[in-house]
Amino acid sequence: MAEKRAPCVVLGVTGSIAAFRAADLASAMVQKGWEVHSILTGDGARFITPLTLAALTHRPVHTSLWEEGEGGRMSHLDLARMADVVVVAPATADCIARTAHGMAGDVLGAVLLASQAPLVLVPAMNTQMWKHPATQANVKLLTQRGVHWVGPAEGRLACGEEGSGRMAPVTEILAEVGKVLAKTKERKTTP
Repeated sequence: MAEKRAPCVVLGVTGSIAAFRAADLASAMVQKGWEVHSILTGDGARFITPLTLAALTHRPVHTSLWEEGEGGRMSHLDLARMADVVVVAPATADCIARTAHGMAGDVLGAVLLASQAPLVLVPAMNTQMWKHPATQANVKLLTQRGVHWVGPAEGRLACGEEGSGRMAPVTEILAEVGKVLAKTKERKTTP
C-alpha cells in the first residue's frame, strides 16, 4: 500500500508589517500535518527572518531566484511543481500587482508564474492602497483567473488608521487553504 503523502503548501511571505503573523500561520500549517515550504521576499525579510520560518517548518527557506535545486535544477521550478497549493500571506499591493501582470523578478514571482497549483492570496496593506482602483483592477483580474482570497479584515492598521487592510486571522486562512486542498485532492482522485 502506498504511503499517504502530506499536502504540500508553498507559503510566500512578502514585505508587510503583517509578515510577523506568517510565523503563526506556518506553525499552524505544520501542526495540521502539511508539508510547508517557505519563500521569503527581500522586503519580507525586513520583518521576519528566514531562521524563524526554517525553525517552524523544519525546512530551508527560499530567498533567491538563483537557488540551485536537486540535480542542478532551479529550485523555484521544483517548488512550483510540488505545490498542492500556493499561499501568499501577507500579500502586499505590490505582490498582487506583480502577480496580476506575470512578473517573475524574484523567487516568489517565478513560483507563482510557473505553478499550476491553486493560489490563495491574503492581502495586507493600508486601506487606501487596498481601495485604490489599480489594486481593485488587479484583484478583479486575479479573481477571474481563479485566485482564492482571504481578507483583508477590518480593524486598526499598523499605520494607526481604521479600515479594511488587516491580514485575515490565521484560522480563516487555514480554513480556506483546507477547502482548496480538499478540492485539489478530490480532482486528483476523481476519474
